[in-house]
Amino acid sequence: MVGFDPEAPPDAALTPEEAALAGSGAGMVTRALINPLDVIKIRFQLQIERVSCRHPEGKYSGLLQASRCILREEGLPAFWKGHLPAQLLSISFGAVQFASFQFLTEAVHKSTVYNSQTPGVHFICGGLSACIATLYRNLRHAVSTMYRTGGPLTFYRGLAPTLVAVFPYAGLQFFFYRQLLPANSEGRNSGGNLRSLLCGSSAGVLSKTMTYPFDLFKKRLQVGGFEEARVQFGQIRHYRGFVDCVVQIGREEGLRGFFKGLSPSLVKAAFSTGFIFFFYELFLDAMRSVKEKRRTRP
Repeated sequence: MVGFDPEAPPDAALTPEEAALAGSGAGMVTRALINPLDVIKIRFQLQIERVSCRHPEGKYSGLLQASRCILREEGLPAFWKGHLPAQLLSISFGAVQFASFQFLTEAVHKSTVYNSQTPGVHFICGGLSACIATLYRNLRHAVSTMYRTGGPLTFYRGLAPTLVAVFPYAGLQFFFYRQLLPANSEGRNSGGNLRSLLCGSSAGVLSKTMTYPFDLFKKRLQVGGFEEARVQFGQIRHYRGFVDCVVQIGREEGLRGFFKGLSPSLVKAAFSTGFIFFFYELFLDAMRSVKEKRRTRP
């Protein structure tokens, strides 16, 4: 079960430390599996030209075409470019997010009249836990590199749209997961884990579709200052801030411009969210089994 379980016996209750361990493991496995989709998604988002299989204008025109192009020009390792720092971020993000979610849902249940397992509580606590994890994560190398190349403000470029997007996105993930997962499905068996995978995938697709434009704005703003490195991929643009980014994309690329890269993002969201909840529940089941054996050992 994701979040504080009010019906769990005291000696079997999940601690934030255990939630952090399961969350970091789930983040690590999921990142390794979905990194290729992330590479393709980001290249679509940064391409100014229209992404279309019927009317190709830029370097990439579709999911399969982009996959073949990257494989042919850069080789298989290109799909895992930046994997190590991304992996470290995923591990820390998963640990902080699920530990925060466990702590927040427990605090809400014990301090208010709301039940910790209601979808509304999951939405608020899920959004807050993702914001906490977003603010927490950083890498020394990334910080020092960006500081040398663009100054301290470079580290915070895209932070505003990130926080604006991450709250509803993560909140909706937990909300839809709680809504879609049957109330009696927290059984400790593979069937329950399979339901976690399917419900998590559906939650990811719904959440990503509803918040996708903010993800695109974030990526466009975050690569500001590195235009020369992106010349080979097509046109480049300079944005003076969040509002300017939105206005320029709307004026030059139209409504479709706000959803560039949506197809690989939905595939990625389905797999990543499904895997996150699947492996989180799987690791929790493993820890529960260990605790159960210790408790029954003579």
